[in-house]
Amino acid sequence: MTDTLAPDSAALPEADRPLTQDGPAVRLFLVDGSAYLFRAYHALPPLTRKSDGLPVGAVQGFCNMLWKLMRDMQGDAPTHLAVIWDHSEKTFRNNLYDKYKAHRPPPPEDLIPQFPLVREATRAFGVPAIELPGYEADDLIAAYACKVRDMGGEAVIVSSDKDLMQLVGEGVSMFDPMKGVRIDREQVFEKFGVYPERVVDVQSLCGDSVDNVPGAPGIGIKTAAQLINEYGDLDTLLARASEIKQPKRRETLIEYADQIRLSRALVKLDCDTPLPEPVDDLVVREPDKQVLADFLETMEFRSLARRVGDGNAAAAPRTLDRPPAQPTAPVLSVSYGRPAERAATQAVTIDHAAYVCVRDLETLNAWVAKATAKGVVAFDTETDALSSATAGLCGVSLAIAPGEACYIPVGHCEKDGLALEAAADLVQIPLEEAIAALKPLLEDPAVLKVAQNAKYDIAVLARHGIEVGPIEDTMLISYVLEAGLHGHGMDELSELWLGHKPIPFKQVAGSGKGQISFKHVALDQATAYAAEDADVTLRLYEVLKPRLAREGLLTVYETLERPLPAVLAAMENEGVRVDPETLRRLSNEFSMRMAQFEARAQELVGRPFNLGSPKQIGDVLFGEMQMKGGKKTATGQWSTDSDVLETLANDHELPRVLLDWRQLSKLKGTYTENLIAAIAPGGANRIHTSYALASTTTGRLSSSDPNLQNIPIRTEEGRKIRKAFVAAPGKVLISADYSQIELRLLAHIGDIPQLKKAFQEGLDIHAMTASEMFNTPIEGMSSEVRRRAKAINFGIVYGISAFGLANQLSIPQGEAGAYIKTYFERFPGIQAYMEATKAFVREHGYVTTIFGRKINIPDIGGKSVAHRQFAERAAINAPIQGAAADVMRRAMVRMPGALKAAGLSSKMLLQVHDELVFEAPEAEAEATIKVAREIMQGAAEPAVAISVPLTVEARAAANWDEAH
Repeated sequence: MTDTLAPDSAALPEADRPLTQDGPAVRLFLVDGSAYLFRAYHALPPLTRKSDGLPVGAVQGFCNMLWKLMRDMQGDAPTHLAVIWDHSEKTFRNNLYDKYKAHRPPPPEDLIPQFPLVREATRAFGVPAIELPGYEADDLIAAYACKVRDMGGEAVIVSSDKDLMQLVGEGVSMFDPMKGVRIDREQVFEKFGVYPERVVDVQSLCGDSVDNVPGAPGIGIKTAAQLINEYGDLDTLLARASEIKQPKRRETLIEYADQIRLSRALVKLDCDTPLPEPVDDLVVREPDKQVLADFLETMEFRSLARRVGDGNAAAAPRTLDRPPAQPTAPVLSVSYGRPAERAATQAVTIDHAAYVCVRDLETLNAWVAKATAKGVVAFDTETDALSSATAGLCGVSLAIAPGEACYIPVGHCEKDGLALEAAADLVQIPLEEAIAALKPLLEDPAVLKVAQNAKYDIAVLARHGIEVGPIEDTMLISYVLEAGLHGHGMDELSELWLGHKPIPFKQVAGSGKGQISFKHVALDQATAYAAEDADVTLRLYEVLKPRLAREGLLTVYETLERPLPAVLAAMENEGVRVDPETLRRLSNEFSMRMAQFEARAQELVGRPFNLGSPKQIGDVLFGEMQMKGGKKTATGQWSTDSDVLETLANDHELPRVLLDWRQLSKLKGTYTENLIAAIAPGGANRIHTSYALASTTTGRLSSSDPNLQNIPIRTEEGRKIRKAFVAAPGKVLISADYSQIELRLLAHIGDIPQLKKAFQEGLDIHAMTASEMFNTPIEGMSSEVRRRAKAINFGIVYGISAFGLANQLSIPQGEAGAYIKTYFERFPGIQAYMEATKAFVREHGYVTTIFGRKINIPDIGGKSVAHRQFAERAAINAPIQGAAADVMRRAMVRMPGALKAAGLSSKMLLQVHDELVFEAPEAEAEATIKVAREIMQGAAEPAVAISVPLTVEARAAANWDEAH
């Protein structure tokens, strides 16, 4: 097992580490895009574009408002900025309550064509435009705000929407752009009569007529606030409803209790919503002057263009400067992810009318023959769902040359006459016949198949018996070339390299309540949309692939990226089995234990209070009980975050009780209940996560829907959740985990003699470090001395400061600083590595791993000291974490073949940081462990001869916890 620190330590995975040790390096502004748009639409008179009569009034108002915000917010020194949009698809709330938002009128007809234009406007101003199918903008805002807050940063929500006020608190505020005022806890109290943490309870009682949230009949905000303040929280109120003196109020709460709880589920924002773009990608950047000028000119907003850039559409004040790139790499401008070296000097022209809809076998066979003769074909699958493990196949598109593409529909059907009007519109090749015709082409080793995000297409077609190969992936080519500079989705790459904006999904499937599944899209529209995907993918391949060799990155792509989609697709399709009864039992157990902690906390205080209220906790700890060490937030409230409670828990029981209660609350809400909901239909009780290959800058994989990489392991309660991950009957789960891989790679990369010697001799690395630093013999060393050395070992490679180490070890800052100084004196090679890395990244703007992966660090040129310091810490860690990710990828690529060669039927199921999880027949457990160890421990070879051994601990058991 990997030797790791506590969850709040500097040894956390990349996505979970604080952004800085000495203060927030992130101040993220989150703009509620829909609120901006509707305010602009209703505030301004109608306006049409003179050239064609297109309504553009709301777009113009939106651009004015966004530009004003970008100009005015400079005084707040934001580091990150994004505009968040609602996606028109149904959300989980519609599944909970089919009448949710059912009474909302459709948008005005002249506003509908402006929806895609405001997204385009957002990107033209150099700002990410973020939306996510199945989720509302408010949930995305909540997830980003909570993520930044938990990482120690600050989030400012640009909106006056009352639903977002539940997020306000430490590290999260709101800004009403129309009134120009900040909304903090006190303003929330003025509106709701309660503080933000109880806003959901009040809304659950009041309901919301606009969104059709039922609430409790006859109860308004004033009454709801009075009830919540009297009883502390909604659950307590409902449990004690029979005690209410007013008969009508009492009867209403008792009769409509379930409806109130449903309302709470509808109004509570989901902070665990997956993030479509990592926080790092939302850095404030200067707009590309030409892109912005072109957009404003196209919209005919000439007066705005003059205001923005004195007639040239010059962008906002520069926030970040980018360092010069190495000579062999593309030179970077300061604009948002746009290399100055362009593949095309002008936009490509795409004729959608030239695409062919293939409806009979004779035509399909002709396309297959042409593709086979060409030797290269781009392809894409269209499905009716996002999960490749469960999605139904609607059709396949092929492109054999730029502009020469087709769509083969196989699963389209009519829905209430909305999409397909005549029987002729449904003529298509039966699924089985189309698959049989496509299979020889897609499996032909002499024909190269090109895809964008190939993993999804491979997984979908594998379920129909097609093993696609060989594969090229334009998303991964772009990722290897320019990780960290921009996103790698097809639409963004198309606009970046081809100057072409692909057809948006909403254009063919509609939006809002009227949006339809792709299987219901008329075939002429489906053909234009799907064939364009294949066409654009082929054009991107022709532009991007030659750069790999020119820029010395071909080996990275061929060995670390290109083989991995097929491996991950197989893992995702296989899924991992869970025991729903164990999860339900744990959920009940957590609820009962939470009640016990609540009772104990109230016993210690001597009266009831709400354990979920930071304000009440602060008043109890620092007001009533007069505990020392309290600090107030910017809003004047006592801080009660985990760091504060952990410190207090050294001397008092109550803070420990509160921490235990919080932990169980998170385990229940985030894990046990969500995992049950994620079980795929079919009766096998398996969960199918989705792995993203190009979402981090260092090569680490990320997991979503659900995220199985963050299942807790460091606490007893968290490990109980892993017990619910079980093997199928007659099989076992095997966990194979690299031991201290990042420290081992640091010893090799930094050429640290003491660390190399310790690892080569199999010594306890933390005890050895403590012995070196404190002149203490290893034999008889106290656990506390070893713990301090361990904290420094893991923290030092993340640039931990004296302040951060002092907090972590609960020691004075001066003592922590002395530890770090001594560490560098004993291990001068580490400091030399760190200084050399910082010097390199300042000069080049990137670092590389020992396997050649290039990791761009664009923020190294930031004007903010905090930004530059964070970028330096990222640069120091990136070659180490990136090398660990590369080793893991190499192991995963080799593993299926090694298992097959050994005659084993075992399958790889999960990749979690430094760990691989397998499912194997009981009789194959020992042999599978042997193969897994051999492959993982030798994964770096022959590319790199690591000077210290990479060791792997592996174990088989009936469930994941026992195997780890």
